[in-house]
Amino acid sequence: MKKFWFAFLILVSTMGLSSAEERGVNIYEEPRDIPSRPIYGYTGKKVNLTDFEGNFLLVVFWSRYCAPCLRELDNLWRYQQIVENDGIKVILVSPDTEWNNVEEMKKMLKKYHAGDLEAYTDINGQLASDFGIFTSPNTVLINKNSKEIGRLRGSAEWDDEKVVEYIYKIKAEHN
Repeated sequence: MKKFWFAFLILVSTMGLSSAEERGVNIYEEPRDIPSRPIYGYTGKKVNLTDFEGNFLLVVFWSRYCAPCLRELDNLWRYQQIVENDGIKVILVSPDTEWNNVEEMKKMLKKYHAGDLEAYTDINGQLASDFGIFTSPNTVLINKNSKEIGRLRGSAEWDDEKVVEYIYKIKAEHN
């Protein structure tokens, strides 16, 4: 019986990391307005997602207590390196209640090889709630006009060549 549970746990823990192309991104028929609630950067500067207008955004809602979230941080960093000159930007958003201070978040991101990604905190998870997001990771795709065009629930191998091309295709079709 122990072998069964061990095998089950291994299967469940690896299910979250898959190709975005295989799982498919849920693309909406019509772009949607995005919530205007602010998020806060390392310096405490308040920004809204609309402040990134002109960029195609992958807004990754994550948690420090989420194993799939932590596993994909390095992939997200590598993905950002691949696409950074193509008008695609990755930003991380986590609940402020998970951090004692900004330095703690920076240290954790550096530990998981994602220290160069832009990271923001969401006061009491309100922005996530406005999006209807209650689990992590969840990635919201926002076009250059600051409209939500789709989502991916769960993690992905962002730096995989097929995933990179798939996101480029989505950007070309919905930007």
